[in-house]
Amino acid sequence: LPCNFVFSLGLHRMSSRIAGSTLLRHLGPRLFFFAAAARAPIAGEPASSLLLSRSASLAPARSPAAVLTRLFPVRMTSTTAAQAFGGEQEGEAKPSATSREATAVPRSEPKAVASYWGIQPSKIIKEDGTPWRWSCFMPWETYKADTSIDLKKHHVPATLLDKLAYWMVKALRVPTDIFFQRRYGCRAMMLETVAAVPGMVGGLLLHLRSLRHFEQSGGWIRALLEEAENERMHLMTFMEVAQPRWYERALVIAVQGVFFNAYFLGYLVSPKFAHRVTGYLEEEAIHSYTEFLKDLEAGEIDNVPAPAIAIDYWRLPADATLKEVVTVVRADEAHHRDVNHFASDIHYQGMELKDIPAPLGYH
Repeated sequence: LPCNFVFSLGLHRMSSRIAGSTLLRHLGPRLFFFAAAARAPIAGEPASSLLLSRSASLAPARSPAAVLTRLFPVRMTSTTAAQAFGGEQEGEAKPSATSREATAVPRSEPKAVASYWGIQPSKIIKEDGTPWRWSCFMPWETYKADTSIDLKKHHVPATLLDKLAYWMVKALRVPTDIFFQRRYGCRAMMLETVAAVPGMVGGLLLHLRSLRHFEQSGGWIRALLEEAENERMHLMTFMEVAQPRWYERALVIAVQGVFFNAYFLGYLVSPKFAHRVTGYLEEEAIHSYTEFLKDLEAGEIDNVPAPAIAIDYWRLPADATLKEVVTVVRADEAHHRDVNHFASDIHYQGMELKDIPAPLGYH
């Protein structure tokens, strides 16, 4: 037994020594190179020569990026590692000054982002042959607003939930009137940051429900997300008209944080109540934009030229003014009012939104 033990112990030590020498043979050059590469005087000089040279201590220090580039080859890192560290791969010659000047992009032309994945931004041309200047929406997403819609339609609250939704919206209007007074440009900006929330929340929850139940949504996911996008475009338009102050921006952050979470919970508890609240919010928006138009017509607010983004989004004439922008925005709010009251009525009749086709493209 002692002889077997000594023999097995000897074999174990021998195998450990062999494994250690094999590991050192593979990793040794890299580990020794890391200590010496930081003082390599010449980029092309091998690190092993520095270990045998007495002048290695006199070599200038190199940057950590260059050391990492030499230690870890580019093929072991990302596809943009060489550009990130500012180095070239081995065997590549550095371009001369004349070649760099010849291949440089003119300052007047925007530089294109090179992508490994081959994704190139699409070049859209308008009908008149000029390039499309917006990336936030495309020409096929534009439309002419239907301004003939009935602006005086009102859902009379009948049930307890309807009355609760109606008086809740009325109560929210009071602090808004006190804070903004008749500064309708900033008021519209604040209104749109809130009005764009319900469509996104409703579309999100319907999307998740569709995934959980393995069922179609009847087009309501797209309809609600279109509403949210349309409200966001209202905000982008009025940002060109009224530049908000710092405290107004802070108010937007606070109000959006509270309203999003409250509406999210309200939609989980009762979708018919949430859509009814949105319908009444849109009725108040129609009233606000009507007052905005009255001040524009009375000359109390300058009827400035329409922002370029509004002209392209609503296909307005080139000489359109702010009055025409407010008119088409008010028409959009009237359509959103109809959609949300319609969605609430569907729930009140004991059905789900997927049972009735959504009014897609209803602006």
